[in-house]
Amino acid sequence: MFHREMLPNGIRLVLEKVPSVYSASIGIWVKAGSRHEGAAFHGISHFLEHMLFKGTPTRNAKRIAEELEAVGGSLNAFTTKEYTCYYAKVLAEHLDVAADILTDMFFNSVLDTSDIDKEKKVVLEEIKMYEDSPDEIVHDLFARAVWDEHPLGRSILGTEDSVGEFTREMLQRYFMERYIPDHTVIAVAGNIDITQVITKLTELFGDRKGAATEQDQGVTPVYRPSLLSVEKDTEQVQLCIGTPGLPQQHDDIYVLHLLNNVLGGGISSRLFQEIREERGLAYSVYSYHTAYSDSGIFSIYAGTSPQNVQELISLIASQITKLRVEGISQEELERTKTQLKGNLLLGMESVGNRMTRMGKSELCFGRVITVEEQLKKMQMVTLEDIRRLISQLFAPNQFALSAIGPDIAQLQLENALERVNG
Repeated sequence: MFHREMLPNGIRLVLEKVPSVYSASIGIWVKAGSRHEGAAFHGISHFLEHMLFKGTPTRNAKRIAEELEAVGGSLNAFTTKEYTCYYAKVLAEHLDVAADILTDMFFNSVLDTSDIDKEKKVVLEEIKMYEDSPDEIVHDLFARAVWDEHPLGRSILGTEDSVGEFTREMLQRYFMERYIPDHTVIAVAGNIDITQVITKLTELFGDRKGAATEQDQGVTPVYRPSLLSVEKDTEQVQLCIGTPGLPQQHDDIYVLHLLNNVLGGGISSRLFQEIREERGLAYSVYSYHTAYSDSGIFSIYAGTSPQNVQELISLIASQITKLRVEGISQEELERTKTQLKGNLLLGMESVGNRMTRMGKSELCFGRVITVEEQLKKMQMVTLEDIRRLISQLFAPNQFALSAIGPDIAQLQLENALERVNG
């Protein structure tokens, strides 16, 4: 059972005691992601995440790492388009150490100019590494295809030009605007004493101030069904084909989870069985849904040799047509409900997963959505719900496509996309 507490300054705490483990996981979640960045600040959420590991007045970067590793713990962070998370996992007896270090990083990072210059080189190498991974770039390319210059259509990393222009003043300004109590959730899961943890976190965070701001996500992106391709000298063509999805709090979000799982959510899915197992056209093929606060996209990904692109897209088109015409069977629905139930419950065996579920849920929804609630809502989904969502998501003329690979101009992607659009 979880416990929720709000500090007087607006910071929210969500905690869960898990008596059967030795460990504890703590995460600081901040509503600061790439969609909150102006054009000149593109990539600053991710860059600031890097900089908070570079040192405080009492700990340099090496000491931050050594103190956690000295007690067998680990420390990391990640940035998404709508939030950033700093987290640590330790033995429960060393949770205070993790909390102290995370708090010091969070509030006291010096943002030294020499460190900023060095970290620019690191992030630029990260961007180059990313650009050498077309199977990753194609997803950002798809977001750009459907959302154009909207912040959700841009990459999280930024560009060489934008990162190169970052200054200490820009980092401080962004920190002061976004890293405020109203935007902050602290999640802890593990073999903890909840009362003691609340006391500790109140001591560390309770007197932190920050101007309250409206939880404004900016303008909702406008979806446009389009084709965007990039010529690249690779062995395969990487493809994303997709439609508008659903925002995080949509009533049909669980219907979509189940539909996605049937179509391309695992190795028993229709796409995997048809394209990989039956035809051998791709090593990796799957579908996925990405939900944001006000929008979403549903995508199908696959990578294949240039000579197989037309056949691959035709098979995807046939699977979409089959869904439009026939829907799914009751057997498939029940099987995927059981599969997702297993995935959810097995995930609860990790304190890191428990912490992540609580932190993300509280930050995005303003409350913790329990596994029991998720299972109940999935169990309520009917074949009629699935059919209704298929007709909405897979309607003709709203599919978009992104592609990266060699000889793009010769692949007749426009004609292939027309087949998908029915």
